[in-house]
Amino acid sequence: MSKFWSPLVKDLVPYVPGEQPKLSKLVKLNTNENPYGPSPKALAAMQAEIGDSLRLYPDPNSDLLKQTVANYYGVQPAQVFVGNGSDEVLAHLFYGLFKQDLPILFPDITYSFYPVYCGLYGIQYETVALADDFSLDVSAYAKPNGGIIFANPNAPTGRLLALDEIRCLLELNRESVVVIDEAYIDFGGQSAISLVNDFPNLLVTQTLSKSRSLAGLRVGLAVGHAELIEALERVKNSFNSYPLDRMAIVGAAAAFADDDYFIDTCSKVIESRNEVTTALAALGFNVVPSAANFIFASHPARDAATLAQGLREQGVIVRHFKAARIDQYLRITIGTPEQNQALLEALKPLCA
Repeated sequence: MSKFWSPLVKDLVPYVPGEQPKLSKLVKLNTNENPYGPSPKALAAMQAEIGDSLRLYPDPNSDLLKQTVANYYGVQPAQVFVGNGSDEVLAHLFYGLFKQDLPILFPDITYSFYPVYCGLYGIQYETVALADDFSLDVSAYAKPNGGIIFANPNAPTGRLLALDEIRCLLELNRESVVVIDEAYIDFGGQSAISLVNDFPNLLVTQTLSKSRSLAGLRVGLAVGHAELIEALERVKNSFNSYPLDRMAIVGAAAAFADDDYFIDTCSKVIESRNEVTTALAALGFNVVPSAANFIFASHPARDAATLAQGLREQGVIVRHFKAARIDQYLRITIGTPEQNQALLEALKPLCA
């Protein structure tokens, strides 16, 4: 611990990202990356942007991308915010919307960056326990709060909260901001963006890292009422006026424009998820219903940490969390059919 650190830094507990191993020839199923590459149109747009124009700053407002997203979802550009990955978007909304007198609420099992942001910005929070089957009980959020945030589908469980349940939650919380983190929504759910014009307190965040295969580009977005977006813009322009570079802006816009490719790759992931779920059940696993590009599973007769280590020794990496309630579960990213088969073959002797 350095004597030069500020008191705030000394007390921070940082987020721990999924392992990015340097070794080759690994079956990497631990960070929920898309097994299929980006849209060819997105790659072409980025390649075309490489040239003398890189000496110039990008558009600080990312108007091309905002307009593309607005057209895609049937909203106005003033209702769209973009940032350097959805993590930056989340960071700005925590600071710009959640520093309230009352604590914010989020599930006890969810994206582990949420409490990190609270620690960074000094935000009070309370966790709300998920049910034993990891479902979210909307009625448990019917109490005074300074805001609500949850991932849908949830991470790391993969469970989906239906759109009508989200509407009920919003009806119960009209006086505070409700943020729905839709990093995985395209793999089996309906986006709550369809509700933003009915609820001025609703903000929906998304990322291009998962369903649009652009994790390496770092592009995230939020859609909501223009007044919520203005709060994010104020924070962004007090922090970094140019969060997206020229390649990110054109590449992300082209990815949204290539809907056929997007639908095809999502469909492949969903099909593989169903196949892997069935195969894991045949090996004795209990699999949580998933609407994401990963599966959350436990084996009643095998320790999860031991399974994860056994897979690693065979060159297959999955995610194991040591947190309470989920320390006997593995989160397994859906890969290509070949990767999925390698996973299953590696699991067979471990579950015998």
